[in-house]
Amino acid sequence: MKIYNTLSKKKEEFEPICEGKVSMYVCGPTVYNLIHIGNARPMIVFDTVRRYMEYKGLNVNYVSNFTDVDDKIIKKANEEGVEPSVISERYIEECKKDMKALNVKPATTHPLATNEIDGMLEMIETLLEKGHAYVASDGTVYFKTRSFKDYGKLSHKNLDDLRGGNRSLLVTGEDQKEDPLDFVLWKPKKEGEPYWEAPWCDGRPGWHIECSVMSKRYLGDEIDIHAGGEDLIFPHHENEIAQSEAANEKPFAKYWMHNGFLNIDNKKMSKSAGNFFTVRDIGEKYDLQVLRFFMLSAHYRSPLNFSEELMEAAKNGYERIVTCVSNLNYLIEKAQVNEIGAAADGESERSYLEEAKSYIAKFEEAMEDDFNTADAISSIFELVKYTNTKASESSSKEFLTELKNVILMLSDICGLIVEKEDEILDDEIEALIQERQDARKAKNFARADEIRDDLLKQGIILEDTREGVKWKRA
Repeated sequence: MKIYNTLSKKKEEFEPICEGKVSMYVCGPTVYNLIHIGNARPMIVFDTVRRYMEYKGLNVNYVSNFTDVDDKIIKKANEEGVEPSVISERYIEECKKDMKALNVKPATTHPLATNEIDGMLEMIETLLEKGHAYVASDGTVYFKTRSFKDYGKLSHKNLDDLRGGNRSLLVTGEDQKEDPLDFVLWKPKKEGEPYWEAPWCDGRPGWHIECSVMSKRYLGDEIDIHAGGEDLIFPHHENEIAQSEAANEKPFAKYWMHNGFLNIDNKKMSKSAGNFFTVRDIGEKYDLQVLRFFMLSAHYRSPLNFSEELMEAAKNGYERIVTCVSNLNYLIEKAQVNEIGAAADGESERSYLEEAKSYIAKFEEAMEDDFNTADAISSIFELVKYTNTKASESSSKEFLTELKNVILMLSDICGLIVEKEDEILDDEIEALIQERQDARKAKNFARADEIRDDLLKQGIILEDTREGVKWKRA
């Protein structure tokens, strides 16, 4: 298995620190709003990496945090007149709903930054003792960037270039810094903000120290894989390396994986440009399995352009697999359970199965080459095409079931749900849908939204159309 390592800028053979085990940390979202489709890309990509490693028999300890203390969370809380924890807890739950709808597996651990303050204080104290940090007059603690000789090894930038050339790359700060490149480990509290007691001042942690500490606590000083969007390479991941390796005196992560940017109609996504989409926005128009399929249809390191045309193409591609599985289920029901038939037919089916299973090797070859999901999905399409030519009403139940199981297995590694349950609503759910309609007519939108959320928890997605309410399973 080869992985492109941002640290070395080349593909490397994957060799875990502990045989048979993988420690993996993926930077999670800051929870102040619903997640957008840009947040969804690393969630889907690295969930698929995890799934493939587990398929290969590796025991993956997968940690992905929630940043639940941040300026944006505090701003939103002040706007609503509530505590910041109210905002973070609300959007953690909403994020988990979206992850479930995208079929992203829960992490082994989802740590919260606010639960790990003691570990942050301890690491900062260690950095101060080792001469890698200093306390300013107002109690702010800064990391002394030049004290870490390898700073810039991930982003492949050197300190002199950062200092003298491109000011946009500087880690911004106040005049009290010893060096403009130094970054914050701890900052003093401000009026109306949450804070914790510390030896230097009452305040809260800097962003970078949070992930270093959560990774250390749940995975250890040295981990196999650290991952996230390529926008995190500098300064976030660069700073994580500096403070973690300075404190622990060990390499932080062996492999650094970063997914490419997501653009909307070839433009950067932004609210001001009117091309900002949350996962919920997309879920109102498409089965979110289509969004997952779309994300995996390109190599994770490539920039990905989101457009309605490309989503329609993804929908068609995804439905080809779903339709094939549905047809197989129909044929399996019709197939006679008795003997396979004439010897020649049995031999033919065994031969067909061997050929069908050759697509597993193609799939694995693509995934072993830096998780090339685009080629992996192409191998599923080839298998679907092959299945459509070989499966018929004269096929045996065993043969049809084997074909179906191979398609389901490969799709499941990609996290794609391609076998749909019978769409039967029980009386209770039907009653809730009707109650929501009545609430909307009565302009009781709070109750209508509450029912919609309750149904989403049960895996039922509602779509309001001109013709009425449509529903589908998540």
